[in-house]
Amino acid sequence: MNDVKERIAAQLAAVRGRSLTYTDAEDDLLLRQHSALMSPLVWDLAHVGNYEELWVLREAGGITPLRPEIDDIYDAFKHPRKDRPSLPILGPGEARRYISGVRGRVLDVLDAIDLEDPDPLRRGGFVFGLVIQHEHQHDETMLATLQLSRQPGLVRDGELPPGRAAGPAEVFVPAGPFTMGTDTLPWAYDNERPAHRVELPAYWIDRFPVGNAAYAAFIEDGGYDDPRWWSAEGRRWRQESRAFAPLFWTREGGAWWRTRFGRMEPVPMDEPVQHVCWYEADAYARWAGKRLPTEAEWEKACGWDPEAERARRYPWGDDDPGPGRANLGHRAARPAPLGAYPAGASAYGVEQMIGEVWEWTDSCFLPHPGFRSFPYREYSEVFFGGDYRVLRGGSWAADPAVVRTTFRNWDYPIRRQIFSGFRCARSASPEQA
Repeated sequence: MNDVKERIAAQLAAVRGRSLTYTDAEDDLLLRQHSALMSPLVWDLAHVGNYEELWVLREAGGITPLRPEIDDIYDAFKHPRKDRPSLPILGPGEARRYISGVRGRVLDVLDAIDLEDPDPLRRGGFVFGLVIQHEHQHDETMLATLQLSRQPGLVRDGELPPGRAAGPAEVFVPAGPFTMGTDTLPWAYDNERPAHRVELPAYWIDRFPVGNAAYAAFIEDGGYDDPRWWSAEGRRWRQESRAFAPLFWTREGGAWWRTRFGRMEPVPMDEPVQHVCWYEADAYARWAGKRLPTEAEWEKACGWDPEAERARRYPWGDDDPGPGRANLGHRAARPAPLGAYPAGASAYGVEQMIGEVWEWTDSCFLPHPGFRSFPYREYSEVFFGGDYRVLRGGSWAADPAVVRTTFRNWDYPIRRQIFSGFRCARSASPEQA
């Protein structure tokens, strides 16, 4: 097995170990639906195996289906999450046996496949990147489900570097073109392609994500009750949800507390705020006299190198993420303090754009010019339009295999159970531009 195949095999093993860790619990917890927003954990577990069977074994490997009778059960586009508990899903033991059987055959396909095959699904091992990223994305979904379960002791925690106060609060990004998207990153999804030139006027963007202390100031100033800061849709959401703070926050004894994976703890004021929806992010930005960055502004500040006139894979360059550059891969079950990763700064000096929290942008989820669906329409194309807002950057729960400067996530603007936060931007004045 060559080096590429060895790396793929190692990543397959790593992501499967992660999935099994998050589902190492009593059967009742795995079968229960903890929120109508989420699937039972055991549905996610069997779904990643079914997805792997569909794409690696059947499409790339030409292998006869193992369990065709469960395809409908694990079709995410046919069955909304709220309806999945009523399906005849596999129990925990059977799900583990099924995904293990699929994985053994997947490794046989990996051993036999020609990575120089001109077929785009096989070339460079794209199909393996597809299933690795897909499983990591479901692992992050499992973590969100575990957070909603409020069950203590199920999620490991770890140490993070300390934060720091560093430099100005905003970074200036000069006017000019940059290359958005990619044609070259081997496992990039269809919605990240093709690369194209975008011209932007000058703007300012926050050096760090908005922190808990700043967000608490917005709450204390009556931000949730002041209609000046909310769009019409945001006001309706606010009235219907009765939200008064980020999800999982409570007020006790004059201080803010949060529930984090079953533990009650004081809200750390030096961390990026998370579990806020797009409407909350938009309202805060208006209160602060700013706005949310567009998706293009976010990507330019994150990945563009103005001196080399090229896009970087990560803010700091093309080297893989390490523990000194970004908070990724569930090193700890929370965002790191603001200023914790100076070595992860972008060429413009913007920090913590990868890891910590998914960052809401002002943009709706739309195709890049010249977009073409691959390998199936339901990954991106069916979601294009005004219903979804784009998130960027990847959270502390995202694996390095999933994140890059071009990666695009999207969700409804009401969603708060995801590990979402934001940073603000503002247009430069004519004198500054």
